[in-house]
Amino acid sequence: MAQATGSINSDYRDWEWSADAGERARLLQSPSVETVPKSGESQGSGLGATSALGAVFIVVNAALGAGLLNFPAAFNTAGGVAAGIVLQMCMLIFIIGGLVILAYCSQASNERTYQEVVWAVCGKVPGVLCEVAIAVYTFGTCIAFLIIIGDQEDKIIAALVTEPEEAGSSRWYTDRKFTISITAFLLILPLSIPKEIGFQKYASSLSVIGTWYVTAVIIIKYIWPDKELVPVEIPTSPSSWMAVFNAMPTICFGFQCHVSSVPVFNSMKQPEVKTWGAVVTAAMVIALFVYTGTGVCGFLTFGASVDQDVLLSYPSNDIPVALARAFIILCVLTSYPILHFCGRAVLEGLWLRYTGVTVEEDVVRERRRRLLQTVSWFLLTLLLALFIPDIGKVISVIGGLAACFIFVFPGLCLIQAKLSEIQETRALSWWAQVSYGVFMVTLGAFIFGQTTANAIFVDLTA
Repeated sequence: MAQATGSINSDYRDWEWSADAGERARLLQSPSVETVPKSGESQGSGLGATSALGAVFIVVNAALGAGLLNFPAAFNTAGGVAAGIVLQMCMLIFIIGGLVILAYCSQASNERTYQEVVWAVCGKVPGVLCEVAIAVYTFGTCIAFLIIIGDQEDKIIAALVTEPEEAGSSRWYTDRKFTISITAFLLILPLSIPKEIGFQKYASSLSVIGTWYVTAVIIIKYIWPDKELVPVEIPTSPSSWMAVFNAMPTICFGFQCHVSSVPVFNSMKQPEVKTWGAVVTAAMVIALFVYTGTGVCGFLTFGASVDQDVLLSYPSNDIPVALARAFIILCVLTSYPILHFCGRAVLEGLWLRYTGVTVEEDVVRERRRRLLQTVSWFLLTLLLALFIPDIGKVISVIGGLAACFIFVFPGLCLIQAKLSEIQETRALSWWAQVSYGVFMVTLGAFIFGQTTANAIFVDLTA
């Protein structure tokens, strides 16, 4: 894309909600990325230290996660292998396009985080909506993570507790609500309180290895299935055309790395849009192979009977799968504090902007507020996770929000960026890019509306 010749919302009045309230505060930085000051704030070169290959790894790290457990069920919902793969490939074009648009707008606006780009390019209202959406998305994802912990612990405990039990009775220490609560209080809450989370970068790398291991186990179990596995029905077509759209939230949830992509782009040694396009294309292709391998093999192994969490479909006493469950728990334990940090940072920014207090003036009360935010966030997500046992319901909602980050906000940024350019005549490429932005916004709004409405309808009729 051509560099814009005009400034983007450079008028200071665009920030008038609170004129000196830390709108430019550093929020939602990726914990895996070392950023440098903006070029206008430093006498240095302004270039980061991340190579293109390193950026590929970071983007893959951001994209891959516990969301892959839901992909076999998404293939079942879409109506089979062919429909699932075609749906992924079609969406991948716009997923990569959104990442490139964000880099272009970040460069044009000289902003370094996702929400700051939206604020600078689109103005106050879209900026506030973006921050609220990030807070809700990270909150919902934390709920999903706690549900995943309960799912995996149920299977692990079932393998360890082998004595027969009386009908209708269960040991108190094997109760799902107890196991989720004790794990959350002992492991997740202490990791969520610190102000910085850079110490988790090593554990995050280990969780990525665990994600690859889960994929390998699912593929191997399909190639060499267990003897007791009975043949299952394999759907080859969707039950209805709407069923295909119901698979979109899972794909959006899995591939959503856009929020953390802007800091990654700005951390590169050569933050150029063309180089970034190659980086995100390589990263998304890698993620595509992982998600497709998991989705296809998990779906073909269990067919229409596959669980929303594919690991729940395997027997409890399967040792390789039990190790996969342990890796998933580790992945979630390290991911929850990172997602909570992102949501807390956005809420902090909204609070400072609303009250008109600068970051420097509010240092004294920051620790007390951080503790209150952390404990409230933790207790609410835990309470909801205890009473929402189906991860599919949560993903159907937050997957719709992920579509906003992938399609809606990048599309709005592209439209506003092109409209802000000062040109005597507007070439065909200009109109093509604006039309592409309009299509992205329309597609994202449709996915968000359809999936959210479907989730509410299912809950009301359940």
